[in-house]
Order: sequence, then C-alpha cells, then structure tokens
Amino acid sequence: MNCVDCSIGQYKLREHCGVFGIAGSRHAALHAFRGLYALQHRGQEGAGIVSTDGKSLYEHKNLGLVNEVFKDKRIFEKLKGTFAIGHNRYSTAGETNYINVQPITINFKMGVISAVHNGNLTNAIQLKKGMEEDGSIFQTTSDTEVILHLLARAPSNELYLMIIDALKKINGAYSLLFLSPESLIAVRDPRGFRPLNIGKLGEAYIFASESCAFDILGAEYIRQLEPGELVVVDRNLNLQSFSPFPPRENRICIFEFIYFSRPDSTIFNTSVDKVRRSFGRQLAREHPASADIVISVPDSSNTAAVGYGQETGIPYDHGLIRNHYIGRTFIMPEQDIRDADVLIKYNPVREVLKGKRVVVVDDSIVRGTTSRKLVRMIRQGGAREVHFRVASPQIKYPCFYGIDTPTSQELIASQKTVEEIRAYLDADSLGYLSKEGMLSVKELPSVQYCTACFDGAYPV
Repeated sequence: MNCVDCSIGQYKLREHCGVFGIAGSRHAALHAFRGLYALQHRGQEGAGIVSTDGKSLYEHKNLGLVNEVFKDKRIFEKLKGTFAIGHNRYSTAGETNYINVQPITINFKMGVISAVHNGNLTNAIQLKKGMEEDGSIFQTTSDTEVILHLLARAPSNELYLMIIDALKKINGAYSLLFLSPESLIAVRDPRGFRPLNIGKLGEAYIFASESCAFDILGAEYIRQLEPGELVVVDRNLNLQSFSPFPPRENRICIFEFIYFSRPDSTIFNTSVDKVRRSFGRQLAREHPASADIVISVPDSSNTAAVGYGQETGIPYDHGLIRNHYIGRTFIMPEQDIRDADVLIKYNPVREVLKGKRVVVVDDSIVRGTTSRKLVRMIRQGGAREVHFRVASPQIKYPCFYGIDTPTSQELIASQKTVEEIRAYLDADSLGYLSKEGMLSVKELPSVQYCTACFDGAYPV
C-alpha cells in the first residue's frame, strides 16, 4: 500500500522497525549489535549502528540482516564510544536501497546528530513538499529525514528543545532515538502507538522497542516510556524526563500484541505471551471446533494456538515446521517473494496430520494468499479436515501508522464475506476473534487501542 493512499514520486511512508539505544557502556556498539539481533524480527531489510565517544559520531550500516551487516568484527573497533543507537529496517518506508537504511545522520547548526525511528508520520508528505518548495533538499525517501529537517530549522539552541519544536509539527506514530556527541534522547508520540522501553545494564541506560533486547544482554527491564515522554541521558548518565506535548488519548497499536512483537517480550508494560494466550482462549470460546489436534502457523501464532488448545482441551501439536533461516513472510517487500517463501518457509509434519481433523490457528489474515497455500499444504500432509481459526478480527482497512498492510482492494476481508473467505481458503470452517472479544481479555492493559485496521476508526 501507499500509506494514506498517496505519494510524491517514490515517497512511501511507513517505518515499522526495531530501535535500540545505549548510554554509558564501553561496549556500546557491541551491545547495540546484540540488541538489534534480538529485534531482527522487526525488520530484515537493513541494519545500522551509530556510536559516539563524546567528540564525533561513528557509523556503520548496510542492507541485509544484522549478522550480515556486522559480520566483520573489526567494524566494532571503528564504532568508538560509550553511547550508541541502532536500527533494523522493515522495508515499508521509501525505496529499498542503501540511502534509506538508518540511522540517518546530519550536520546542522548545533553540530552533528543521528536518528532512528519506528512509526509513521501521517503529514510527512505535506511537510516535505512545503520544505522542498522552500529550498530544502532531501537525500532519502524516509519520513525520518523530515523530522531531522524540522529539527535543523528549530529556533532554540538546546537540542532537546529543538526536538520538541520539530515534533510538535508532526502527526502520527513515532518512537525515536537521537544521538549527539553530548547525549542520547528518546521520545514516544503522545498517543503511544509504538512501544519503547527503558532498561539498565549496570550504570548504563538502555532503550529498545521490546524487552527481549534487554534479555540478550542480561539487562534489567525498568519501564516503558510513557506516551508523550521525552528522556535525555547526558554524558554523566544523568537522566531527565519531560512531558512537553499536549496530552492525547492513548491509541496503542493492538497489532504489536497480535503479530509483531516476540512472545517473550514485554511491551506497554505487559507480557506479549500472556496476551496472545488469552486471545487464543477467547477465540476458542467464540469459535470451538470438533477436531483431533490444534496446530499453529509458527511462530507468531504459537502461543495463541496453545491458548486455544487449553480452552478446548484439544491437544496442541506441531503440524507445521518453520525454516528459521527464512524471514517473516508478512514483512517481505514484494508479493511474489511472499508467495515463494510460503513453500520454502513451512513444511507439514505428515505423521502428525495424517487422518486428523485439524484446527490451524494463525494470528491474522491479510491478503489470504499465504493462508490458502497453508490450507493446501496441510491437506496434502494428510489432514482429513482443516478448521482455520484467526486470533484477531478481520483486517479490512489499511494502516497509516507504520504497518505494511496493503490497500483496501488487496485486503481479502474488505472484499469478501467470512463464508467467501472460507471458500477461497478451501477450509472446512473459518472463525475470527471478534474485536469485542479481543479487547475484553483481562491481560490487556486498560488503555485505549488503535483498532483502525479492523474498524476504520483512524485516530489521526
């Protein structure tokens, strides 16, 4: 999809990625590498790290997975300093090329600054067009650069005030990390669409999209950044927190719990695993099935399938095996790549499936092409019946806040009824978790959620 269904040239606006920052460790760049490795599921197109020793910024980034970009360990000798930020890019914002890989670094009146971004700005196109007409030159097709241009124009001479001034001009979703020689600054948008957490490793402060990036380092999870909070960590590791934006009603992205985050992570101060299991149990209450086994579409629906099995008493088993050397199908950039990857990525366990009535639980259905191939694969594996269950409501509307859903015309639930989708999948039955049931589970934090992809109620 072209977010907000419009673009200027190739300017496509989506940035659902993984961000990591650390302040106060002599192994800052190496810790950033490990943190990005834990966040690899959030973006597979490119990766980068910028570090500082208090004098200069040092950068390494490229297209590819984290271990490919940083395969030469001599790179870390060049990434000097005790502060660093890093980014995994999810190929949704702008063109797929090196220039869009983050962090993005600029020189401006205060010196040099680098930024990483998870989210999507809904007014970036208009802001960019206005600045171009005023003489600005853009090097990338990413909305992160728009933020940096606004920052460079800000009237203040204090960096955190310049960031605040820039962010007051933008709308949409953002979790941002900025790095200058003097400080690391983290900020989350006032509606809190995307997660951003604070942890500690000894005296060092760590910031990451998910807590699994803390676990890989043996760091302690402290809390989430609150919606609209800006945190500054200076060279002396003094942490200051500000709430500079007018309060907004929270609109936390429910899809973070459904699909994107790892089940072993804590996001929005809540265990992803507990929420997904609850989704599976609620799905079972709404759409039970007469079946012999429950299987998942690994890995993002594993815990929802476990919850479904616990609620119904149907044994959970491993009917599909995933090749973990293949990336996440949903976030592949092209449809033909997604289609081919289904066959490469999954293989049926015939001894488990043969002659069985199978409930297969998936986290969501977007276009339906992957689900159709999976049903065929399970039948070819010997299943007698295939009952498809979805641990989320029907996705009928595109996302404007950083998730790569296609246009409404490509979303199968916006074009077909549930019965028509069932027939298209060639499933014996099909059931979706209701929006009301999803939001009713007690494990979810008591906040307002963005459910626009299900109901079209866009908060921005």
